[in-house]
Amino acid sequence: MSASGGTKAIVAALLANLGIAVTKFIAWGLTASSSMLAESIHSVADSGNQALLLLGGRRAQRRATPQHPFGYGRERYIYAFIVSIVLFSVGGLFALYEAWHKFEDPHAIESWHWVPVVVLSVAIVLESFSFRTAIVESNHVRGKASWVQFVRRARAPELPVVLLEDLGALLGLIFALFGVVLTLITGNGVWDAVGTAAIGILLVTIAIVLALETKSLLLGESATLEDQARIEAAITAGPEVERIIHMKTLHLGPEELLVAAKIAILGHETGEDIARHINSTEARIREAVPIARVIYLEPDIYQVPAEPAPAPAAG
Repeated sequence: MSASGGTKAIVAALLANLGIAVTKFIAWGLTASSSMLAESIHSVADSGNQALLLLGGRRAQRRATPQHPFGYGRERYIYAFIVSIVLFSVGGLFALYEAWHKFEDPHAIESWHWVPVVVLSVAIVLESFSFRTAIVESNHVRGKASWVQFVRRARAPELPVVLLEDLGALLGLIFALFGVVLTLITGNGVWDAVGTAAIGILLVTIAIVLALETKSLLLGESATLEDQARIEAAITAGPEVERIIHMKTLHLGPEELLVAAKIAILGHETGEDIARHINSTEARIREAVPIARVIYLEPDIYQVPAEPAPAPAAG
């Protein structure tokens, strides 16, 4: 994922959510609708989350230090994980609490009946533009992967996070509109509580998905299968490497990859030959996969594994 693409989607979502949050709070103040309050807190949580993603991207650009010799690229994963916690606690759990409170006292919307419908309708339009921006930016890097595969396999967390947040925001607005409209039609505040509960369940589910995916990134994921294939092809492209004995890759950040491989070389080479061949192999790797910035190649002599001894004949 390009940093510019991710930033564009984050900023679009942040501006949309800030404007939507203000109008939702006004509508909640006029109508006392629990769905409107849940959606107001949801927009505030989303705005805070987008600010966290921007902060994480900025902090990840710091130079490496002796204490952190591989840099700060994983800061983006840490802040994405914090986003999932905020979405779960501030957004999802609050909505579930508000739904329970409304079920206990299911009062109808008694004034300003048209306000929540107008606000939610406008919010759906604004959120759709934000969601569209996230889709367009994701399509630039998604390739042929399905949307589920993109969310699960993306090494850069920002676009999947914004995509899921915007999707949750759109569905949450629809749930809120459903609860408000049925409350106005029936005069029964239980429908408002039902819409609020649906919002809470939705946000908790999205938060759990985000937490699981970003946890995997924090633990350290290998290069994608496509990048691994390119690296292996680059290593074996030169005549100086007989074969790859074994290779491991690790993302130090979304756009920085560590490659460590033991390679089989010709037995008669001098130390100067080996050093020159390693340098040329590293150059091929970086040309094939530009994010492979940290490369360790260990030369060795390949030995064919010995055949296992035959089992003794039965007496």
